Amino acid sequence: MPFRVIEMQPTPNPDATKFVLDSPISEQPTSFFNAEQAKSHPVAAALFAIPGVTSVLLLGDFVTVNKSKTTPWSKITPKVRDVLSSS
Repeated sequence: MPFRVIEMQPTPNPDATKFVLDSPISEQPTSFFNAEQAKSHPVAAALFAIPGVTSVLLLGDFVTVNKSKTTPWSKITPKVRDVLSSS
């Protein structure tokens, strides 16, 4: 089911952003700290395919994406939106 990002929220960590969705993505908190952990989850695996993504949290109607310090959000945000809208 595709998701629409209805809001992006900053977090206290400048290398993490919360993407609020139009519908629930996960009933339980589900965290992935590397691509290997995410390989069996289609959305998380696709997010890890984005260069610079370092971890992913799925919970309720949001996804929190963490990135490397050296990758600007401008390189990640459009790709996260693409992944979520095609999932």
